Amino acid sequence: MKFTKMHGAGNDYVYINGFEEQVDDPAGLAQRVSSRQFGIGSDGLILILPSAVADVRMRMFNLDGSESEMCGNGIRCVAKYAYDHGLVDSLEISVETAAGILSLTLFTGSSGLVERVRVNMGKPKLTRGEIPMAGPVTETAVAVPIELAGTSYELTAVSMGNPHAVVFVDDVETFPVAEIGVLIENHEWFPERVNVEFVQVVSSDEVIQRTWERGSGETLACGTGASAVTVAGVLTGRTGRKIVNHLRGGDLELEWIEDGAVMMTGPAVEVFSGDYDPK
Repeated sequence: MKFTKMHGAGNDYVYINGFEEQVDDPAGLAQRVSSRQFGIGSDGLILILPSAVADVRMRMFNLDGSESEMCGNGIRCVAKYAYDHGLVDSLEISVETAAGILSLTLFTGSSGLVERVRVNMGKPKLTRGEIPMAGPVTETAVAVPIELAGTSYELTAVSMGNPHAVVFVDDVETFPVAEIGVLIENHEWFPERVNVEFVQVVSSDEVIQRTWERGSGETLACGTGASAVTVAGVLTGRTGRKIVNHLRGGDLELEWIEDGAVMMTGPAVEVFSGDYDPK
């Protein structure tokens, strides 16, 4: 089975071209290829598939085999692969995901290959019923107190097609991301578990983010998470609608535009390709 390793701001996945390859057990394959000791090594598996309603379709699996609705860094790499490998011939494309159909604009470099991608991430969902989160279904969850490991925090819940809990902290570098991240991910408030972003505000237009992804643990970046952070920053009065987000794997540019959608721009990188025996 042919594969391609790609990353967006360090958030790396193994990509399979489903136009040419057949994957019968994507959840099991995700677990095998994601192992950094015994597999290819990645945050998960992404399938690039034909679509009846968009240019291509994306399915995304975490390293534990669970399937997620969307991945902001992953979808940029899907767009790069589709253009660079001839699945599409336009720099404006659509991608079908479990969170809906998203529109992307591709930017090429001097080589003619895609280097950066802007994604219309769509409008955030803010009610507890949409996220989903326990509590009255029509209420929002902005700066909600939560007690964890003997300490009180505030979280803001946002869905960008998948659920996120954003926690603002004073010093993100020293924050115990793994300890607190797993507690929030599996908290009873979130019936489908939740991705968690820990964020330090530098200024009204600049933040630093660390990410705890459900099913994967800490990753170097999360595009849907960075989008949720943009929304949470506005809702809590900490940032403006346009920010630069510094993640461990690189920077993303984000804007919550007036029509309600979040626009995200960032890199997409192909690392290497190879053959993998799925047995």
